[in-house]
Amino acid sequence: MVIIMLGAPGTGKGTVASILTEKLGVPQVSTGDIFRANIKEGTELGKLAESYMSQGKLVPDDVTIDLVRNRLKEDDVKNGIILDGFPRTVLQAQELDKMLEEQGRKVDLVINLTTPREEIFERLVNRRVCSNSNCKTVYNIVLNPPKVEGICDKCGGELIQRKDDRKETLEARLEDYEKTTSPLVDYYEEKGNLRTEIVSKSANRMGKDVAEDIIKLFN
Repeated sequence: MVIIMLGAPGTGKGTVASILTEKLGVPQVSTGDIFRANIKEGTELGKLAESYMSQGKLVPDDVTIDLVRNRLKEDDVKNGIILDGFPRTVLQAQELDKMLEEQGRKVDLVINLTTPREEIFERLVNRRVCSNSNCKTVYNIVLNPPKVEGICDKCGGELIQRKDDRKETLEARLEDYEKTTSPLVDYYEEKGNLRTEIVSKSANRMGKDVAEDIIKLFN
């Protein structure tokens, strides 16, 4: 079982993926997780990725693809994986198809989440994340605030606002998504494995509702 999460920042990919992981028993893997693990382990690819990240540059496609290729060979994802943050480009998607074909697997489902832009801004500007790297619980100070302002309910860690969640950076992030990632919607639509879902409070349909419907597809 190979599931891909698509969607602009703030559409709820992490929420849906975490519920699917719990219910389907399939690990959620993000490119960020892969980068951090390789950097921590001091692999050659990890060092190469860090050389770009430390300068605030995007990790090139070929490095990212090789890191994902190695991750797909690990035991914990042999029965399935939920990919969040990969692929980001059509080239990456094409290479992923090749990797999976070598393993006798394929992409089973691509979940494309869409949310009105004004709601994305509302969610991300109000998002706070636990600074404890072992916790990383996400809150929304309007919709899902912590019991004590600025403090994580679960571990007591300090809640912080990510730099890229600030208003001045959100427009650039969304524009970048439209340019580089949204063509993937057309790519997977042509393959016939795309499922587009609206996640919106105005539509009274949130991430957990989407996840529950997806789970039914595999039961």
